[in-house]
Amino acid sequence: MASSSITTDTSLNLIQEAMEKEKKIRDLSVSHESDLQKMESQLCSTRLQLDSVKQELAAAQKELDDTRNKSTTTLLATEDEILQLRAELRAACDQADLYKRKLDLLEDFERQVCLLKEEVSFLTAEKSLLQDRLMRSRSPSPLVRRSRSSSPRLRNESPSRARLTASSRHARLVSRFSDLYAVDRLGAQSLLRRYVDDQEMVQRILFIATVEAFQVAKLAFRQFRLRVRKTLSSSHLDPESLEDAVMDYIVRNLDLYDVQASVHEVIGAMNVNPKISFPAEVDFVLISDFIREACRVAFAMQTLDPQLELAFSSDGELYSESKYRRSYDSEFTAPLVAVHVWPALMEGDTVIMKGEVITRRGALWRSRSRSSSPVRSSSGSPTRTLGANRSRSPSPERLSVSRL
Repeated sequence: MASSSITTDTSLNLIQEAMEKEKKIRDLSVSHESDLQKMESQLCSTRLQLDSVKQELAAAQKELDDTRNKSTTTLLATEDEILQLRAELRAACDQADLYKRKLDLLEDFERQVCLLKEEVSFLTAEKSLLQDRLMRSRSPSPLVRRSRSSSPRLRNESPSRARLTASSRHARLVSRFSDLYAVDRLGAQSLLRRYVDDQEMVQRILFIATVEAFQVAKLAFRQFRLRVRKTLSSSHLDPESLEDAVMDYIVRNLDLYDVQASVHEVIGAMNVNPKISFPAEVDFVLISDFIREACRVAFAMQTLDPQLELAFSSDGELYSESKYRRSYDSEFTAPLVAVHVWPALMEGDTVIMKGEVITRRGALWRSRSRSSSPVRSSSGSPTRTLGANRSRSPSPERLSVSRL
């Protein structure tokens, strides 16, 4: 029944399908073999490329190692050069410092040579005077004694040390006053600008500090001269030359001047000055270095003959070409002074160094409005209070000098 059920057509169809499947299988095997050959060929080419890449990588690694070795050698050489250059720079700096110290020593030696020359000239004059006196004292002639008694100013014929060094001290003090204006004032001004925004107020503070320093130093010089005169009067025989001896002593011993006391007095006077407005949390001790240098210059100027003084100045005064020069921010057509920047230096009635002012219109009205302002309180700082109390209570020496 089974064999009878399969027809001839069905067997043919099955045979045909089997042949088609075998054909497909053969085609697939052929394509698979061709693909496999292609993949093998590609794998071989890839292996060849990989080998070439490995060779290039090895060459690059070798080149990199060579470059690294060369750079390491170069770096070591560069570090050695840097160390050598640093050593040479250090040696050059040490040599420059040595030369600078030698230059300072040379300047000191030159200064000492100048002082010794002055001393020699002074001692030579004294020697000639003493020899002249010795010869006259040994002479038995009454005419010589009469002439000696009739010329009491014999000692004044020989110049004293103060007179011998007057010209050099005059030039040095004028130069120091110029440096005080050009260097010390600018340093104090930059320091004050950290706390005071008003530039004109800073300039006014420094101007008042300079004027007060000169006034206090002049008073201290009078007191110091009184004490020296009192000390030397008991042992000095010639009353006519006592003033020369006093001045010589002061010139030789300028370092005995108590400049710190003068600085305290200047700060106390500035604390009660109604023209100054200053932050309460800041003290005038900030500019104590500037005040100290101004006091020293002013004290040394009192030893000259004639003495160097500051020109009189007042708020709203008429501008004078002979005394001042205008600041860059002035109104050059204004006739009145609004702010004094620096005082003029006088020798008698002659101006030897001009001051600096700011001229603006309406300066007289501004000065009157400032003068009507109340006195600034000094309770903000303990140092300021101390300086104010010291300025209000004058010392006995000041009272005695004022009475004199």
